[in-house]
Amino acid sequence: MSSTEELRHTALDATHRSLGATMTDFAGWDMPLRYGSERDEHNAVRTRAGLFDLSHMGEITVTGPQAAAFLNHALVGNIASVGVGRARYTMICQADGGILDDLIVYRLADTEAGSSHYMVVANASNAQVVLDALTERVAGFDAEVRDDRDAYALIAVQGPESPGILKSLTDADLDGLKYYAGLPGTVAGVPALIARTGYTGEDGFELFVKPEHAVELWQALTKAGEGVGLVPCGLSCRDTLRLEAGMPLYGNELSTSLTPFDAGLGRVVKFDKEGDFVGREALAAAAARASENPPRVLVGLVAEGRRVPRAGYPVVAGGEVIGEVTSGAPSPTLGKPIAMAYVDAAHSAPGTAGVGVDIRGSHEPYEVVALPFYKRQK
Repeated sequence: MSSTEELRHTALDATHRSLGATMTDFAGWDMPLRYGSERDEHNAVRTRAGLFDLSHMGEITVTGPQAAAFLNHALVGNIASVGVGRARYTMICQADGGILDDLIVYRLADTEAGSSHYMVVANASNAQVVLDALTERVAGFDAEVRDDRDAYALIAVQGPESPGILKSLTDADLDGLKYYAGLPGTVAGVPALIARTGYTGEDGFELFVKPEHAVELWQALTKAGEGVGLVPCGLSCRDTLRLEAGMPLYGNELSTSLTPFDAGLGRVVKFDKEGDFVGREALAAAAARASENPPRVLVGLVAEGRRVPRAGYPVVAGGEVIGEVTSGAPSPTLGKPIAMAYVDAAHSAPGTAGVGVDIRGSHEPYEVVALPFYKRQK
C-alpha cells in the first residue's frame, strides 16, 4: 500500500477502539492486533472462546448455469462435487503451478433453472489478485464473477464454548452443521450465513452478515459469552493459533514460487475432475517431482531453548543451511517456541538429530516434529 492510500476500516472500527485495541495495518486494512495480552487471548480461544473481526477477508460471488464448470477450470479442486450447504478448502494457481492464494469456496444454492451460487473467500492480501484472475478466466463460461467485498462483514467466534454461545442466539441446527458447512439463519435477529469454519484449530463459526448489522451482532455475541469467558481477539493471537494448528499462511508457507505439492498440500489438487484446469500440466509435473525426489519438505520445529525463530531465519545442520523458517512464535499452548520451516527432505523426518535455527549467528537446537503442533480433542 502506498503512503498516499488511506487504510480501510471495517464496520467494527469504532467498537475496536472503544475496547482499547492496538490497531495495525494489515493488507491495507486498519485491524485490531490485540486488545490486551495476546497470550490471554490465545488461551481464551483454546479453553473458552474468542471473538474476531475478519471483515478484511475478500468475498467473491460466482453464479450462473456454468458456475461449477468455471470454478473447476479456474481452481485446482473439484468444486462441482461440493454439495449445497458445504464448503471446500482449495487453491487458485498460475499456469506454472505457483499458488496465487488459498481459498474457501461455499456452495450456497442451486436454482430450479439450473444456476448455481457460490461464494469464494480469499485472503485479504490477495483478494484483488483472485478477483482479477477469476474475472479473466470466466471468459467463455456462462457464469458471472462479482466483487462482494463490501457486501459482507465477517465475525468469527472460536473455541470450545462457541457452540453454546451461538445456540443461545439462534434457532439454526448447529448440532447438524458439520465442519466445512454453512447454512442461512438468524443470529440475535440478524440474517447471517452461519459457517462452521475457522483458522484457529478449534471448533467455531464464521458469521457472514451485512456490514450494517456487524455492531449489533458483535454486541450480542459479547453479551452471550460473558458467563463463559469469551474475549475479543486480535490478529496476533490468530497467527499463533493457526501456527500451532499447522495451518499455512499465504506469504509465509504459500507463494507463487511454490506449488501445492511443494507445500505438502497436493491433496487439494484433483486431477480426476471433469475438464481441464489452469496449471494442470505444471502441477502434474510437480506431483511427479514431489513423489520421486522432493527438494524440501514443510516440517514443524520445536525449540529446546527459549529463543524465538522468525520467518526467514536459516535452518542448519552439520554447519550447512538446510532450509528456512517460514513462521515462528512462542507457543502459549506448548510453552516453548515453535516454527514451521521448509527443510531438505533428508532432514525432514520427525526426530531428526542435529537440526538448529540460526538466530542472529547463534545456532539454537530444535527438534523436527510432524505437523500440527496442536490438535484439539473431539
